[in-house]
Formats: sequence, structure tokens, C-alpha cells
Amino acid sequence: VQLVESGGGLVQPGGSLRLSCAASGFTFSRYAMSWYRQAPGKEREYVARITSVGGSTNYHDSVKGRFTISRDNAKNTVYLQMNSLKPEDTAVYYCNAQIASYYYWGQGTQVTVSS
Repeated sequence: VQLVESGGGLVQPGGSLRLSCAASGFTFSRYAMSWYRQAPGKEREYVARITSVGGSTNYHDSVKGRFTISRDNAKNTVYLQMNSLKPEDTAVYYCNAQIASYYYWGQGTQVTVSS
């Protein structure tokens, strides 16, 4: 299993970023996918989840209405569209797949929201 995140960077408050996670090594379309984040000095926290066929999504309260998770099963890729970014969204963002009780993680992509 390999998960490779991309799309992070430095953005001003109120700006937008779109993260991508390219998956390989498993049947992507069969599994729900999630995004997590970890800010400096804090524990990793859940951000959003999407079911295997994308019919259902779920978000942490702190990002509801600002972030959108989506997936393209033909491209084995999950996305996180982040709008109206705030300084408190600054963190390393990780893609996650739970397969047979194992949690697989990517290497993470840094998102910094600052003026």
C-alpha cells in the first residue's frame, strides 16, 4: 500500500488549496478514505472521510462548510478542497486508508496559513 499526498503550501488567510492523495497497492474503489492533520505540538486529528463509492462524506466540525472531500476511483485519487483557510488550519495533512484493521498513512503534505 502506498499513499502519496501533494498540493500543500503557503497560503494567506481566506485562501484555498486542493490536496491530492494518489493511492496504489490495493483496490482503491473498495475502501473508504480519510484525511487527518497534525499541527505542531498537537496530536493527529481527524478531518474528513469519504465512503468507497463517494456516496457519503463526514467532516470534523472545525472544517464543515469550508472543506470538501472527494474521490476519483478511476484515478485512484482522493482530494481535499480547502476554502476559507484559517491560521489554525496550519498542519501537516495526511491521507489515510483503513484496510483489514490496519491504518495506512502517507508521508504528509505541509499546509501553512499565514499572512
